[in-house]
Amino acid sequence: MGGGYAMNQTPSDPPLREDASESPALHESPRFAPPATRRDFLGLSATWAAVIAWVAAAIGALRLPMPAVFPESNSKVKLGPPHQYKTGSATFFPEMSLWLFRDAQGFYAISAVCTHLGCIAARKEDGRFACPCHGSKFDPNGKVTGGPAPTALRWLALSISPDGQLIVDKQRTVSLGSRFQA
Repeated sequence: MGGGYAMNQTPSDPPLREDASESPALHESPRFAPPATRRDFLGLSATWAAVIAWVAAAIGALRLPMPAVFPESNSKVKLGPPHQYKTGSATFFPEMSLWLFRDAQGFYAISAVCTHLGCIAARKEDGRFACPCHGSKFDPNGKVTGGPAPTALRWLALSISPDGQLIVDKQRTVSLGSRFQA
């Protein structure tokens, strides 16, 4: 074939270019043009710096402690027979994040889940609770004494199963100071 036409080209079609990068449309497009001024360059740099800062902040936020936002599937859990807990005892159940107490008036259970963001509050030797995440402090009954927590630790409902075991319902709360007699 002569005349500089490709196989499927007709004489009325313009000749095909070998190199598409030489297209004048690409050179005239502002999208592919390099920054014309220092101000354009600085604006582009600032935009990319903002994107990188946003990504870094998002990654950092993912490393923060996450609250326990989903309820547990089984809210009622057996804690064993009441006679195994002596008067004056305090027993921590880490898998359920709760404390079971027995005093002269009966049993009571306090959730160790901080009401601020769902971290697990630790119980100190003096009986007070402290959240390691954001510094909330609670008295031995779970009342807020400091920090960002908006409300007291939850007191959970207790009952006895038909087979005589103590049961805690993690979805049902009772008023502060309530005791369960077993």
